[in-house]
Amino acid sequence: MVNSISVLGSTGSVGVQTLDVAERLGIHVKAISGNKNIKLLEQLARRFMPEFVCVYDEDAAKKLKISLADTDIKVGGGLSALTDCACAYAPCVVTALSGSIGLIPTLAAIDEGHRIAIANKETLVCGGEIVMGRASEKGAEIIPVDSEHSAIFQCLEAEGRDRALKRIILTGSGGPFRGKSREETKDATPAMAVAHPKWNMGAKISVDSATMMNKGLEFIEAMHLFSVAPDDIKVIIHPESIIHSMVEFIDGCVMAQLGIPDMSLPIQYALTYPVRRSSETAAPDFAALGKLSFFEPELNETPCLALAMDCARRAGTAAAVMSAANEEAVALFLSEKLSFGAIADIVADSVNMLAVSGTPDLDTLQNADDEARRFVMENYGRY
Repeated sequence: MVNSISVLGSTGSVGVQTLDVAERLGIHVKAISGNKNIKLLEQLARRFMPEFVCVYDEDAAKKLKISLADTDIKVGGGLSALTDCACAYAPCVVTALSGSIGLIPTLAAIDEGHRIAIANKETLVCGGEIVMGRASEKGAEIIPVDSEHSAIFQCLEAEGRDRALKRIILTGSGGPFRGKSREETKDATPAMAVAHPKWNMGAKISVDSATMMNKGLEFIEAMHLFSVAPDDIKVIIHPESIIHSMVEFIDGCVMAQLGIPDMSLPIQYALTYPVRRSSETAAPDFAALGKLSFFEPELNETPCLALAMDCARRAGTAAAVMSAANEEAVALFLSEKLSFGAIADIVADSVNMLAVSGTPDLDTLQNADDEARRFVMENYGRY
């Protein structure tokens, strides 16, 4: 169990829950970061009294510095400050940022040999090979926080050193539009898309759940985290969200991790690993549940999931382009400048126009990310 942490993205859903878990466990919060929500960031800073607060938006950082002038808390702004937040204050960093902005701070924390409790999907989607390779080289722990990847991690840890892994079974609730066709959802509003039936999440990840892109990102993330090929991962729809994922072994046995839908559980395990501590979350009441159900995903009706699985097989810059284009398309949708049905088409256009093959280095991946964002905004910003 760690005794102090830094939290990147502390004002988001996972970040706030991480701080709550840390407070309950008596883990010292040494540094936190946010972006533009400086009102909440100030509240968190006064509540936890970290040594350092980073605000990625530099103008907002100047305002927060004035607001916290009566404290001893240091305030910094921009990417360099975000990197300092990840590296300089605690031996464990929780990366709860949204988007590929988490890649550089994560690599910097790995270089320091820190434990990375990773909740930032896009970091692994964009640069998974580089991240996992660097972690192996530096001896840094990568502990997944996503409920699905935490479940897989726990199943493999329970099996021990000889994993005898055959395949990963990645579960998903199906989101708010499960069972509906593309035609039925093409004009869905942001309010409809963020109304997840099981999980309380931020707006971006909620929209990704509605398009099933979130499951596609998790597919790529699992491939990197657990060193498996795309064909060794199967996605299954599980509406109850009680089984968070499963591992099938070579002898035909399947191990699953179960729990109610509560992000505090995988967050806590990432901080207390390799031990378990009591929590405030009850175990599932199986008699009350009555049944657990499973369905094959309808890939024709979930093109974002199908595209992500294809990008996993294409490699090169495909996943980086897809992730960046999706971020921009979702932002346009949330600001009501784009229809829900257009998200998948725009992301697919970006991948088809921009993705290249090969084994990209970090600069190539960052350039692909930038190019994808420009492509979406220049071609669809006034869609």
